[in-house]
Amino acid sequence: MTTHTLLNQLIGSINQHQARIIDQPTLPQAGVLVAITNETDPQLVLTQRARHLSSHSGEVAFAGGKRDETDPDIVYTALREAHEEINLPSSHVNVVGELDQVVSLFGYLVTPIVGIVPAETEFVANQDELDAIFKVPLRYFLENEPDDYMKRGKILIPSYHYEGFRIWGLTAMMITEMMNNHLNANITIRF
Repeated sequence: MTTHTLLNQLIGSINQHQARIIDQPTLPQAGVLVAITNETDPQLVLTQRARHLSSHSGEVAFAGGKRDETDPDIVYTALREAHEEINLPSSHVNVVGELDQVVSLFGYLVTPIVGIVPAETEFVANQDELDAIFKVPLRYFLENEPDDYMKRGKILIPSYHYEGFRIWGLTAMMITEMMNNHLNANITIRF
């Protein structure tokens, strides 16, 4: 499968997919942007949270955050947060759709929003929130087995090490579900 076909398959599959909705109206909501570059070898845009933060310090995550009361919807939240964190204007994002919702360890209902961004986009990290922005080829998750697994209760979640970054936890879970559900990967999530 060529990588252009990879991006086309992902977009087509998401357009046909009815995302899992978790019926927990009392949980606070968060939206994250699963930004993917539009190029021959599509790249997944990830961040490393600043080490000085009191929560999730140094962890790899998608740009995103808590939904504000004034946000009209969760897509707006993800785009607003991506602009604040990585200086990505919402006008540069072609929103494809939602992935399956997940609940974070801290009780947030998280909705991943997939958006395609131009390959030449220059990201700038908000130093108050981030230590780094980096990209990982989508094919990396198809061609490489997880380096190890992280245990959360009865669930074993894949963990990857890429160029000095550890991709694990909720971020790895969302990536794994996207790869399995939309790109026919067979990455094990053990229950």
